Amino acid sequence: MSDNAIEISGLRKVYAGNGKSPAKTALDGVDLDVPDGSIFGLLGPNGAGKSTLINILAGLVIKTEGKVRIWGFDQDVNPRQSRAAIGVMPQELNIDPFFTPAEALEVQAGLYGVPKTQRRTAEILELIGLSDKADAYARTLSGGMRRRLLLGKALVHHPQVLVLDEPTAGVDIELRQMLWSNVRKLNDRGMTIILTTHYLEEAEEMCDEIAIIDHGRVVARDATSALLGRLDAKTLLIRTETALTGLTLPEGVRREDRPGGMLALTYPRTRVSAGAVIAAVQEAGGVITDIASEEPDLEDVFLSLTGGRG
Repeated sequence: MSDNAIEISGLRKVYAGNGKSPAKTALDGVDLDVPDGSIFGLLGPNGAGKSTLINILAGLVIKTEGKVRIWGFDQDVNPRQSRAAIGVMPQELNIDPFFTPAEALEVQAGLYGVPKTQRRTAEILELIGLSDKADAYARTLSGGMRRRLLLGKALVHHPQVLVLDEPTAGVDIELRQMLWSNVRKLNDRGMTIILTTHYLEEAEEMCDEIAIIDHGRVVARDATSALLGRLDAKTLLIRTETALTGLTLPEGVRREDRPGGMLALTYPRTRVSAGAVIAAVQEAGGVITDIASEEPDLEDVFLSLTGGRG
């Protein structure tokens, strides 16, 4: 076992075409390592290849070429072991309405061949906050409860790696906080988490490292803080006693007048200093009453690397 929970090299997936549509390359030579014990973000625009990658990891889609190792098991050599090492919480609410949560977890554990003496149904129900609904039919559960049950089903076989595919899409703030509390508990116990999400602030807060996929390729992969540091732009937020009309700014500095009389001056920090921006304001007669800085966030990085595709 290496220091990586997942190792992917040269991964390609081409969906065959037909008479009406040509073949489509969903993944085009993906190389990616996910460190053991990390919370790893997998981001990208719709159609970038994220779902295909997750489905290959889960054993639901057959790759065209490349190598995938999960928890040290080569997917081609040890398919059962590699699949047993990973649990996937899908985005779709695919739950049998006539099973209770307890029954759903027991059936799922049976499908993975977990002996009855090693099943943790009661423990998982408590973790996901469904102990009081253990014997209620799934069709009576709210959407949020069903999503929690999906998390429980992904955990029944004691996986070392957990994939969360848009886990908080369409859920309320309370459920979102509960899900992230559970994820942190699992990660504290040593479980590796892979997260896909469209809520970039979520990825920024939760993930140790992030990979961004676009057009089937990894266009960026780094620690979250390092990715944020890739953007050269920085913004000074300045409020002056009176509005500035004759402000002449250094080359490359962009001005934006925000509500409340706040002046946002965005500058390339490798070419222009904050001092030069402030000096320009003072030379224009501006008496500064308030000043703050604004760093780029993950959404800025995402849009810059994917050409603005969301």
